[in-house]
Amino acid sequence: MSDTLSMPRRGFLRHGLTGTTLKLMALVLMLLDHIHYFFEFTGAIPLWFSMAGRLSAPLFLFCTVEGFAHTHDRRRYFRRIWAISAGMGLLLFLMMYAGFPVRPDGFFPLNAIFMNFVILIPIWQGIDWVSEKRIGRGLTAIVLPLIWPFLFLLLYAAANATPAAWLLDSVLAALAYTVLPAWNLITDGGGFYIMIGIALYLLRGRRNLQVGAFVVLTMVFHFVFPYVQLISTPDFHLSMMFTVAYEWLGVFAAIPMLLYNGHRGAGLKKLFYIFYPTHVYLLYAISWGVIILMD
Repeated sequence: MSDTLSMPRRGFLRHGLTGTTLKLMALVLMLLDHIHYFFEFTGAIPLWFSMAGRLSAPLFLFCTVEGFAHTHDRRRYFRRIWAISAGMGLLLFLMMYAGFPVRPDGFFPLNAIFMNFVILIPIWQGIDWVSEKRIGRGLTAIVLPLIWPFLFLLLYAAANATPAAWLLDSVLAALAYTVLPAWNLITDGGGFYIMIGIALYLLRGRRNLQVGAFVVLTMVFHFVFPYVQLISTPDFHLSMMFTVAYEWLGVFAAIPMLLYNGHRGAGLKKLFYIFYPTHVYLLYAISWGVIILMD
């Protein structure tokens, strides 16, 4: 693969950030966020770890848009992401439905960002097919991942009316967390993240519009909507948007997005595929040990 993913930007930004640099930034910020996520119970991890981590998911999404748009083998790219997603989804399913392996305090990790990418990649491919006038195939690839959660709910309701309700419900849930992820079941991303991912792909190649859409959607989904919900609650203060509903801080990922220079960089793709599941379960195991020591 060529080292250049797209035309580098002129002027100052020509010397900006490569794709690899963006991913490394996202990894570091994600690590901070997850240290807070797994060890918040100790009271020793500052909240700013989680605040800084809000930039991680948007940066990973931006890098995945670039990676998918320019990879030479989209099927292999998808299969790799799908395998990681399905494996982590299976563990999540076992934790949710079988209680194994769940931390003594009842906590278990809900990390499932790869599930979002498994949903988005067929949609992105569908967008390309539509642009190539392959309308039927393109619309199918776009629509099916979006309507699957609604089909899932219909099938789930139908299963509950049968004598084998428990078994059928379990099979459907296992599918929705593994091989056929449903965006309505994802807590690490989900519907808003999917919409932002579609917008980023539609506007790729037009960086200012792309980042502008990201800023607007992020502020609407993660500031305006939560603000409207919280403003009617007793004792509401604007400071709660910085201490409770601070997901909107991810909007600052727009800065490194704008500094992206269009170059892939060193790559290190194996690092990114290995690091995500490894650090999640390693931190989870360590936090389990800390729980035991504190008892």
